[in-house]
Amino acid sequence: MGHELGLWGRFVYRFFWSLLWLVCKAWFRFTVVGGHNLPSTGAYILAPVHRSYLDTPVGGMVTARRQRFLGKESLWHNRFVGGFLSIVGGFPVERGTADRAALRACQEVLERGEPLVMFPEGTRQHGPVVEVDKMHHGPAFVAARAGVPIIPMGIAGTSHAMPAGATWIRPSKVVMVVGEPIPAPVVEGRVPRRVVTDLTEEVRWGIQAAYDEAHERLGRPALPKPGGSA
Repeated sequence: MGHELGLWGRFVYRFFWSLLWLVCKAWFRFTVVGGHNLPSTGAYILAPVHRSYLDTPVGGMVTARRQRFLGKESLWHNRFVGGFLSIVGGFPVERGTADRAALRACQEVLERGEPLVMFPEGTRQHGPVVEVDKMHHGPAFVAARAGVPIIPMGIAGTSHAMPAGATWIRPSKVVMVVGEPIPAPVVEGRVPRRVVTDLTEEVRWGIQAAYDEAHERLGRPALPKPGGSA
């Protein structure tokens, strides 16, 4: 899980990040609110809401820092693709690997002082509400183990640009709101389940608040769940 980028790697990363920034700015006219909440140094977990496949590339535009993210190990079977993903921040996790192994890999990234992106809802969800039963405890557990803050983020507009089932990305304004960092609880030894549960709920509220503000600033409501339910 190599993480140190040489001079060439840093150049390649900055080149592709800048290129993607220009494309996203032109296509989505995105706005970032609360960018000062992202530390310029040190580790943290960025926890965005997840409503579209675009959340990963567009959400990565909130900072020029190289943020790490998990990817399917099979993507690294192609040497070129794997090398590129590693440069832009990806690291492989084998499909079928126990959650504990994946979380350990995330903890190692944070212990090296690198920022990490984790979607607490796991896969893409629908609707304006960040639901309790859709939240995963992984980010809170890793944050507590590594002693790093979790930063909630709301993204509005990506689901309009590329809703579920869409094959074409429509030009649509996007607003990203970065919430205030939620500090990790101080624990020694084993992380109690109650601590993880409480932190997960605090993160959910932070994501919901950022998501609501993002839509308020966008000036349009979140898309409802399929079938019209909230």
